[in-house]
Amino acid sequence: MAQTATAVSTGRATRDDLLARAEALVPVLAERAERTEEERRLPADTVEDFHRSGLFRALQPARVGGHELDYGMLVDMTAVAGKGCASAAWSLTNLASHHWMLAMWPKAAQDEVWGPHGERADTLISASVIFPAGRARKVDGGYLLSGRWPFCSGVDPSEWIMLGGVVPPAGEGGAADYRLFLVPKADVRVHDVWFTSGLQGTGSNDVEAAELFVPGHRTVAANDVKGNPTPGAAVNPAPLYRVPVIAPFPYVLSGVAVGVARGALDGFVDNLRSRVARYTGARMSDLQNVQIKVAEAAALVDAAHLVMRTDCDEAMAIAASARAPDMLTKARYRRNGAFSANLCVRAVDLLFQASGGGGIYKRNPIQ
Repeated sequence: MAQTATAVSTGRATRDDLLARAEALVPVLAERAERTEEERRLPADTVEDFHRSGLFRALQPARVGGHELDYGMLVDMTAVAGKGCASAAWSLTNLASHHWMLAMWPKAAQDEVWGPHGERADTLISASVIFPAGRARKVDGGYLLSGRWPFCSGVDPSEWIMLGGVVPPAGEGGAADYRLFLVPKADVRVHDVWFTSGLQGTGSNDVEAAELFVPGHRTVAANDVKGNPTPGAAVNPAPLYRVPVIAPFPYVLSGVAVGVARGALDGFVDNLRSRVARYTGARMSDLQNVQIKVAEAAALVDAAHLVMRTDCDEAMAIAASARAPDMLTKARYRRNGAFSANLCVRAVDLLFQASGGGGIYKRNPIQ
């Protein structure tokens, strides 16, 4: 029987409100997981569920109807949603993070996407900003942008796209100007290339533009979103919108690993309740070596989440003090993001080792 989501109020919510809504969606996402991978994009009903639950707007400014929760909410809600479907969780955290990023753009850009009073605040934004794959040149009133950008997760349901690019130095000895550009999806070409061995449901296709004009209000310098006051600070002064975009970026994604590992752990424990050893009939849940693996896997996942959350809380505290994190702190965020994801990999490996031959079947939650 198909699972359906329950309609909820999308007024300003607390962290606990949104986590409860994410938890309620887990069985729905799990039931759709296989279809999500087959469709190679986020299903329309899942997009609608994320809209109705308010999860997409977790970090969006309250002035346009968002929840304006702290940065670590990206990790927390994704760690819940990931228990049901990795692709759905990946898409959720990416698309939610772009509402947070847009709050750093000039108000004119925010108004163009959301509307001056949030009339279009549900509009989704995809992005490919980690790799500055575009090249731009300054012209009267803005820039001409060209390039091809990979990994645009969630591009199908989105109406806008954020793209990373570089303006070459104006002359010998000059510095390149790295920038983020905001463009309508209708103005770029989407290449359907996302045929992968995992996370197929994220629809992380390529997009391409050639000599696309981007007005000045729809671009920001990369240096302006590294923990310094942003062009959007005039209307969104909260510390949340001073947290750097790039340095803690692993935490936009690493929460997915926590969710997947927790989903594997929950599924393993559920299966364990009915498993017995061949010939002896001993309950598998009573075997000490199995208990040790379960305990270690659970500790690894909890440790990963704690590492992520600690760094996110620190990033918020630094932003609240009107400072930018130093280079060593930024490097630690990148290190810890990778390390915490590896802890989750180790947890799932332990569970797979204890799953026996049944672990290779696609119907097994460990997969």
